[in-house]
Amino acid sequence: MLKYLISILAVFLLALPVSSVWADQYDDTISIFKNAGASGTFFKNAYGYAVFPTIGKGGFVVGGAYGKGRVYQRGKYVGDTSLIQVTAGYQLGGQAYSQIIFFEDQRAFNEFTGGNFEFGAEASAVAITAGASATASTTGSSAGASGTNKIATTVGGYYKGMATFTVAKGGLMYAATLGGQKFSYKPGK
Repeated sequence: MLKYLISILAVFLLALPVSSVWADQYDDTISIFKNAGASGTFFKNAYGYAVFPTIGKGGFVVGGAYGKGRVYQRGKYVGDTSLIQVTAGYQLGGQAYSQIIFFEDQRAFNEFTGGNFEFGAEASAVAITAGASATASTTGSSAGASGTNKIATTVGGYYKGMATFTVAKGGLMYAATLGGQKFSYKPGK
């Protein structure tokens, strides 16, 4: 059973786009968040941000998520990041979403880019597509967004120097999970 789950999850995660088209996806994703209610105001004052155009998440009892992103300091690209999440608990389904993490100041930026950074289980942000529900979960250092790319709304503020917003892209997932997001950072060339 576990081998079957790992195989399905691996196929799901490998299906994520990995090409030069991502350059446009970053600009498009940033544009979505700039026009998505409260998250748009964060661009004016944030020290930096990390943006993930697509994070794929799936699970059946045990699950995971993966996504690649870029880190910006004062609006300029400075490096690459990746997100890995392993979850355990009652969960079923799969979804894709975009995520942005704003850094309020240099301290928060340095904490994120200092190597391996991890949000704990209390720092979850889940967005559900507008067709399923127009609500979002907000706890810990995260804020949620709900809707589609065209009708996203956001809520939230900084917690410990970081604010996280998500916009659902598709899929349906029911989850009551424990697990945090772990990020790695590599400076750009």
